[in-house]
Amino acid sequence: MSLLGELNDLVENIGIPVETGVFTGTAPDEYLVLTPLADSFALHADNRPQYDVQEARISLYTKSSYAERKNQITCALLAADIGITDRRFISHEDDTGYFHYAIDVAKSYEMEE
Repeated sequence: MSLLGELNDLVENIGIPVETGVFTGTAPDEYLVLTPLADSFALHADNRPQYDVQEARISLYTKSSYAERKNQITCALLAADIGITDRRFISHEDDTGYFHYAIDVAKSYEMEE
C-alpha cells in the first residue's frame, strides 16, 4: 500500500471531498487536496533499503472554521498510525473565502523483495 492510498481511504471515511494534486471541477465549501512530497530511503544500511519513507501534505480548504476539521483529521491520522510531521495555518484566501490549513504526514513502508 502507499501513503496516498491510505490517506484517500482515511479521508473518505471522514466525508470530505478529496483530490490528489489539485481539485478538479467546481470546488465545494470544504475539500482536501493530497500532495505527495517525498519518497526516500532514509532508513537503510549497506546500500540495501528496507523501508520506503513516504511523505505527503493534506491541504484542508474550508469556508468555515478549520479547527474542528483539523482536530478530526489529526485524530484519524494518529489512529491510523500515520506520523504527523507538521501542522500549520497557511492563509485565508480573500479572493475565494477559503481558510487553508496544511498537515504534513509521513509513514514508513517495509520494502518487498
